[in-house]
Amino acid sequence: MEWLVLMLVVVMLVAAVAVLLVKNHMAALAMMSVVSLGMSVLFVILRAPDVAMTEAAIGAGLSSLLFALALRRLGLWKS
Repeated sequence: MEWLVLMLVVVMLVAAVAVLLVKNHMAALAMMSVVSLGMSVLFVILRAPDVAMTEAAIGAGLSSLLFALALRRLGLWKS
């Protein structure tokens, strides 16, 4: 179990650093979603399923959708 948590934290850290370093806004948005989904999996491991569901729905789902719509509205959406 400890190796799973460690691996999850490493993936989240790499994705968080990638958000800061990538030039493409859509890639940064995808990495932000990876961080949020990793956090929700971490909450499941810590036996907090209600917090995990909220993090997955709001953090990964709704926030990503709002940021994607903002990128589109600002004209920064690149296919």
